Amino acid sequence: MDAFRLHQHLIGQQGSRRSLNTPVLVIDLDTMDANIAALAAFARQHGKNLRPHSKTHKSPEIARRQIAAGALGICCAKLGEAEAMVDHSIPGVLITSPVVTPQGIERLIALNSRSMDLMQTVDNADNVAALDKAAAEAFTRLSVVVDIDPGMHRTGVSDDGEVIRLARQINRAKHLSFAGVQFYSGRLQHVEDFAERRKSVEVETARLKRLVQELCDAGLPPSIVTGSGTGTHGIDAAQSVFTEWQCGSYIFMDVQYEAVDLRGNKVSPFAQSLFVDTTVISANTSGMATADAGLKAFSTDGPMPVIAQGAPAGSSYRFFGDEYGAVALPPGKELKIGAWLSCQPPHCDPTVNLYDAYHIVKGDTLIDIWPIVGRGLSR
Repeated sequence: MDAFRLHQHLIGQQGSRRSLNTPVLVIDLDTMDANIAALAAFARQHGKNLRPHSKTHKSPEIARRQIAAGALGICCAKLGEAEAMVDHSIPGVLITSPVVTPQGIERLIALNSRSMDLMQTVDNADNVAALDKAAAEAFTRLSVVVDIDPGMHRTGVSDDGEVIRLARQINRAKHLSFAGVQFYSGRLQHVEDFAERRKSVEVETARLKRLVQELCDAGLPPSIVTGSGTGTHGIDAAQSVFTEWQCGSYIFMDVQYEAVDLRGNKVSPFAQSLFVDTTVISANTSGMATADAGLKAFSTDGPMPVIAQGAPAGSSYRFFGDEYGAVALPPGKELKIGAWLSCQPPHCDPTVNLYDAYHIVKGDTLIDIWPIVGRGLSR
């Protein structure tokens, strides 16, 4: 891997963060570990389990740290991510998206045979039948979670009556086990105003509570009710319905989440731990400089990156092409070529997917390099 070739010799050298070839993805380890510990403590305080979403980090090393802090396992958005995690001995994997093609189901059943406590979400009766048939042919049993559409119409059962019918179908299937339900409202995670977000969560939670009660009344009590996220966990803590939370971005944070009032007190319980470090490569125009991190170095589905270190107060960053970023400077300020900058990514998950490795630092010292094992595994 290129990261090891370029940077392995810098591990342990004081101040070596400033010697990394840029652009480079950096984790402040102490801050990330503090974020992991903070959510674990908050979940314990409210009697909730954690199954953090690994689509954020795609790293078995980080998953191990989350499990060591008390998480039951992890979530994976895609089958390929789940394969990578299981093959690195991560237990308790929940695949949160449907797997419906014959080739995908074949891989899923093979994965189930070598995993510990794998679970798969479903939202369609035909898919349930196909999973049962494949499990029967492999002489195995697969745990299944019914995905309920919270109103996004992305995945999940939209018709409330179908939730019960699908759970019954799974319960009757000879090679499937009904594990519970998933209810993840991605559209609410970045609603910035706490009161507005809470009002929407309470409406959705009332429906979820009713559906869980209907399942119980039908003799199909869900062992797990999984969902929630970084943006809604502070509100969901006051609700009684979720048994576990799928929070993901809390470990890193980003510009989008910095704008969200997570707990209603305008004080974030989590700190920024993920950064893209970049270098000024040209400074020939008054009032600006050009850095080497552009559209290929950051996600572009949110606001602009925010400069965390290295530039004068009042400086701002914008994209300047595929390979370049423009730093706008306050009047009378300048940056020289070779200047080091560190930026908050706009959106952590898709930014991570642009890199092969994390560069782990304590202070300004590189202490390790972790491969992003799940990078690009979208199939």
